[in-house]
Amino acid sequence: MDAMSMGVTSTGVTSTAVTDSGGASAAIGGRVTAHVREREAGGPDALPLDELLAAGEPVVLRGLARDWSLVRAGLESPRVAMDLLRSHYNGRPVQYNWGEPETAGRPFYREDFTRLNCEVRRNGLDQVLDELASLLDEPRPPTYYLASLPVDSVLPGLRQANDLDFAAHGVDAPPSIWIGNRVIASCHYDAPNNIACVAVGRRRFTLFPPDQICNLYPGPLEPTPGGQAVSVVDFVEPDFERHPRFREALTVAQTALLEPGDAIFIPSMWWHHVEGLDAFNVLVNYWWSSMPAYIPTPMHALYHALWTIRDRPEREKQAWKQVFEHYIFGPADGAGAHLPEQARGVLGPVDETMARQLRAMLIGKLNR
Repeated sequence: MDAMSMGVTSTGVTSTAVTDSGGASAAIGGRVTAHVREREAGGPDALPLDELLAAGEPVVLRGLARDWSLVRAGLESPRVAMDLLRSHYNGRPVQYNWGEPETAGRPFYREDFTRLNCEVRRNGLDQVLDELASLLDEPRPPTYYLASLPVDSVLPGLRQANDLDFAAHGVDAPPSIWIGNRVIASCHYDAPNNIACVAVGRRRFTLFPPDQICNLYPGPLEPTPGGQAVSVVDFVEPDFERHPRFREALTVAQTALLEPGDAIFIPSMWWHHVEGLDAFNVLVNYWWSSMPAYIPTPMHALYHALWTIRDRPEREKQAWKQVFEHYIFGPADGAGAHLPEQARGVLGPVDETMARQLRAMLIGKLNR
């Protein structure tokens, strides 16, 4: 099923750079990008989850969270939204990134790429909100970025009037909240599927399909500004001499400007660059995996492959590539199809029991 059969319409491709009161250009580096497909949302209780997953491409869900109390508060003013957050805060300390004004809202690396340009601080959320309130009219404020805070652990009760109905789909997707000023989340991917709801302020999303990883020039796997490798390309002023393949990535980029109450579906592994465009921004997102909890992240396998395969002679690497094609990237039942079911072992479906056995086996081998 494609997005058009879901009732999704395309806004097409613009022919000039689009600007807004935030001063940023929607056409990265002077190049025009296509807009993410859109559909009008029916509200939090009408979440088209199955259709979104079947289409497997980004979709803007206009007005999905328009009736949230936090959205309505933010439309009154940033301070009213801050007061609502304070009213639910339970006093537990929170961790956030803070950077000097020179960071210009971009948690990133220092020049040698071994250190980050922001520091991690720990404080009360009420104190963070007070500091953000004092900077609302500051043209060049320090960077404040509270990322991926579990809503239920720090803001109990907020979900009562600010939530999406994932339970109706049998999906456990506890929300996280993101709070800050004009912050840029550099382009990265996440392994889970994601629905991100803009609650306060406006945000611009720029997305790229997974096959653009080489053209986006990922940075170090560790350290990272937010837990995942990020593109080292400066999206405000791309250096095409240093990163020439980024031009190719831009030809398939999609962009969307989201207003308060809008949401966006970001499929698993899609790269996304997110800009907060106002002096106070709040986003609530929901991550969920397509796999059961006993199936771990493939990042473990990536690190193991970096250790055991990457530096082998090219002939051996190519041979191992064929082994992985046979056992991993071919049909899930292909490698064991010629064997009796009772003899397939790990070549058959991995259930929770098999997952425990595999985990124990790997731990045993790695500890030798």
